[in-house]
Amino acid sequence: MSEPRVTAGAPAVDEVQYEAGLRPRSLADYIGQDRVRDNLDVSIAAARGRSEALDHVLLYGPPGLGKTTLAYVIGNEMGVPVRATAGPVIEKAGDLVAMLTNLQPNEVLFIDEIHRLAPAIEEILYPAMEDYECDIVIGQGPSARSIKVPLQKFTLIGATTRAGLLTSPLRARFGIVHRLDFYAEADIEEIVRRSARILGVEIEGDAAGEVARRSRGTPRIANRLLRRVRDFAQVRADGRITLDVAHAAMRLLEVDDQGFDEVDRKLLRTIIDKFSGGPVGVNSLAAAISEEKDAIEDIYEPFLIQAGFLDRTPRGRVVTARAYEYFGLTAPRKDSQLW
Repeated sequence: MSEPRVTAGAPAVDEVQYEAGLRPRSLADYIGQDRVRDNLDVSIAAARGRSEALDHVLLYGPPGLGKTTLAYVIGNEMGVPVRATAGPVIEKAGDLVAMLTNLQPNEVLFIDEIHRLAPAIEEILYPAMEDYECDIVIGQGPSARSIKVPLQKFTLIGATTRAGLLTSPLRARFGIVHRLDFYAEADIEEIVRRSARILGVEIEGDAAGEVARRSRGTPRIANRLLRRVRDFAQVRADGRITLDVAHAAMRLLEVDDQGFDEVDRKLLRTIIDKFSGGPVGVNSLAAAISEEKDAIEDIYEPFLIQAGFLDRTPRGRVVTARAYEYFGLTAPRKDSQLW
C-alpha cells in the first residue's frame, strides 16, 4: 500500500484522535458552509421548539469537508446522543434492526458512506424512516411471517461522497439535503488559527494564510498540514510557525502553492503528455497513472475541477489552459482539439 497523501481528503487511520479534539461541538463554533449552517440552525430550532425529532438529513460532498463533524454538531444541538456506523460495516439485516430498535426518542443514527449499503439492508430503512417501524421476518419457508416492530422517532443522518449512487427511494426519504462545498480561503485560515490555539502552537498571521492557501479548501487537509508544519517548527526551528517555517515545511512535504502534490501533478501531466491534453476517458486515465477509477472521480478530480485545472466533458477529461500555464507550457488552440 502506498503512503497516504498529505493532501488527501479521506482520513488516515492515525488521525481519529486528532480530529476528535479539533472538531467544533456547536453550530456557533462551526466555521464556513454558511448556507448549510443557517438552514440547519432554523430546522434544529424548529424541531426543538416542537420537541420532535429532526427530519432525516443527507449530507454529501467531497471527503474532508466536515460531514461527520456536522452530524455530531446536529446531535449536540438537539441534545441527544449520536449512534454512528458506516454503510460497509452493516452486513446483516439484524445488525441494522438492532441499532434501530435501541434508539431512544429523537436520537440520531449516523451512517457514513450510506451509498455503500447493501440493497437488502437499505430496504429496512424505508419503513423505518417513513413510518418509524421495522418489518421483521420470523421463521423460514411457508411458515415465515412478518411482524412490524414500532420504533422511537429518530433522525437518520446519512453522509456520502457520491450522492449519485444513492437510490431514488432512499434519497426521497431525506427531508433535509445539503451539499458541502470546498471552503473559502478566509474560512480555512480561521480554521487553521482555531486549530493552532487548540494544539497550543503559536502561528503568525501570514503563516496561517500560507497553510490555508495550500489546503485545497478542505478543513481535514488544513489540520493535517498544520500538524506537519508544527512538527517541522519544533524540530527545525524554535517551535513558532512563521512564514519562512511554513514555506520550508511545505517544500519538504512537496505541496506547492496551489495545494498540489505529486499525484495531482502526475495526473495533469499525463493528460497533457500522453493524451494531448484530452479528452481522455477515466478508465484510460486510471490505467495510465495506476490509480483506481473511483479514486480519480472521488478524490483527485473534484478539487482540480474546482480550481479550474481540469474539465469533465461528455467525451472525457480535458486539462484547461491554466494547467498548461502551471507547467510553463503553451496551450494548444481550442480548434485543434476535439472539444
